[in-house]
Amino acid sequence: MTNQEEYIKQLYEKNVNYIYKICFVFFKGNKSDIEDAIQSIFLKVIEKNIIFNDDEHAKAWFIVTTNNYCKNKVKHWWNKNKELDFDIKQEDKEDNTLELILNLPDKYKVPIYMHYYEGYSCIEIAKILKVSENTIYSYLHRGRLLLKDILEEEKHE
Repeated sequence: MTNQEEYIKQLYEKNVNYIYKICFVFFKGNKSDIEDAIQSIFLKVIEKNIIFNDDEHAKAWFIVTTNNYCKNKVKHWWNKNKELDFDIKQEDKEDNTLELILNLPDKYKVPIYMHYYEGYSCIEIAKILKVSENTIYSYLHRGRLLLKDILEEEKHE
């Protein structure tokens, strides 16, 4: 195995899990769309021969790139007219928090994921997503309120 192949393999192993989760949120569990996204994102790294300074640089790049890729795919006319194939993994069924996040508007999904699942601070998320820190605080606050409303609706059903 060449050094480049080993480098890509290590990048994949370190980053694929949270890339999968971000794609899962955007594509609402559609396994084929998630796999296509992951493949496209790693192909971009290979084709552009991207070398990261450290693991945090790679993680931030993958989060932003995955977010942008997914937003563009979801906007595409084909995806608006396509039936979704839900393939929710067992651990996601047991912890339905990620499933609840699927019900949030797009602008709240990634900041909530980055903050609560990946442990990024609001300042870090703001830098990565290139928005103001106050915007991130607002998205997190509004997203939590929406999640609370969803949970209350489920209790009454």
